[in-house]
Amino acid sequence: MKEFFRLEVFAIVVLLVMSGCATQSGPETVSQSAAVEEQKIPFPQNPTLIEDEYRIGAQDLLEVKVFQVEDFSITIRVNNHGFINLPLVGEIKAAGLTNDELEKLIAKKLDEDYLQNPHVTVFIKEFTSQRITVEGSVNQPGVFPITGRTNLMQDIATAQGLTDLAKNTEVQLYRMNEDGTKVTYLYDIDSIRSGEKQDPEIKGDDLIVVHRSKPKTFIKNLTDTLRGFIFLGTVGIGAN
Repeated sequence: MKEFFRLEVFAIVVLLVMSGCATQSGPETVSQSAAVEEQKIPFPQNPTLIEDEYRIGAQDLLEVKVFQVEDFSITIRVNNHGFINLPLVGEIKAAGLTNDELEKLIAKKLDEDYLQNPHVTVFIKEFTSQRITVEGSVNQPGVFPITGRTNLMQDIATAQGLTDLAKNTEVQLYRMNEDGTKVTYLYDIDSIRSGEKQDPEIKGDDLIVVHRSKPKTFIKNLTDTLRGFIFLGTVGIGAN
């Protein structure tokens, strides 16, 4: 019984010491790491202003309206080839265009034959052509469709949230530009939750990677190991 008591006390002391070390050194390590990463990958202060507009894709659902022309208003889905068929205008290729570009194209065609200075608005009701990927320390990593405008916190929630081992201060977003270059952003989930940082908008084909915390992983592994020792010690004492 004394051997078990000494083993249990030793395990508790080790855990307390390691927890204290992690508490003292953890924030400093995280802060230094974040500082290095942020110098390399600046955190966008206003992400919605620096991002390109969404480009329409196949199977997106569009709502097209012409001011004061109710008969023209229509909700239509982009076909697999990227085209839509509108009253008076006919078939137009919408895929690859932004809302603004498609509005101008429709207005131009209407202005040629039917209306003078028409005011056209295009609203994307469903973004079914786009997908995002969430990997790393989330409860359900995978590839998820975008069905509307979405942001980082919403997509992490779609992946069933962060695991207990997630490093909240180091979530990376990888984005491929049209010219083939890749841009990487670093985000601090805790800062977004507290309102210190804005929750960035996520675009189709973005890759979100939630990194694992080394201090949390170390403590978990140590705890599991010590539990194994305590269990073995208990079994040994019971046998005696």
